[in-house]
Amino acid sequence: MNDQEEYLEYLRSRKSSFKRNYHKESLKEIARITESGKKETILLHACCVVCACWPLEFLHDAFDITVMYNNSNIYPSEEYEHRLAELKRYLKERWKDEIPLIEMPYDNVSYTEKLAPRADDPEGWKRCFFCYEERMREGFAYADANGFDWFTTVMTFSRQKDSQKLNAIGLALQKEFSHTKYFVSDFKKDSGQLRSNQICDEYCLYKQDYCGCVYSLRNKDQ
Repeated sequence: MNDQEEYLEYLRSRKSSFKRNYHKESLKEIARITESGKKETILLHACCVVCACWPLEFLHDAFDITVMYNNSNIYPSEEYEHRLAELKRYLKERWKDEIPLIEMPYDNVSYTEKLAPRADDPEGWKRCFFCYEERMREGFAYADANGFDWFTTVMTFSRQKDSQKLNAIGLALQKEFSHTKYFVSDFKKDSGQLRSNQICDEYCLYKQDYCGCVYSLRNKDQ
């Protein structure tokens, strides 16, 4: 099977009705933690405030959350800083800085070099899978080294991203670490998109119009 055939087969698989319901699984895990009466710690990878605002509400009552901004994929640097500033503003205005934020070093040049071999991929294909995994692995490693009970990413919120693939990556990464578990999710479900829109309107949050990397920016402008 060549690359184009593989991509078309992947697109067909996304339309399948036989999908794992990660949203229901996440609700069950939250119910278990809530019933225990003790919050557990989670490191939440956030790519932007639009994708993060609802997951923060969704997870807040069950977890002590720390947010990680780990996004060397974002181009240009002004966009990176804008998204970071909006995330910081929301954490301050909505959560009164009770939720810590960790910012990882930004190196778009080296990161883009890693993506370059798949520069011609369509959006949502192997270049994106690599990008998801790179950032999630770094976040997972930090979570495990610092004793977090859980790690997850807000990226399952996006309608443009495959939550089945993201969760599969997370569950595979979990096997590499000794302590931290992966929290499965599908944050767009159960009116998650609607609630995010409400929050964004309430706090006048910036909504970007491309995923982040230079290639997604070029595709947006075509």
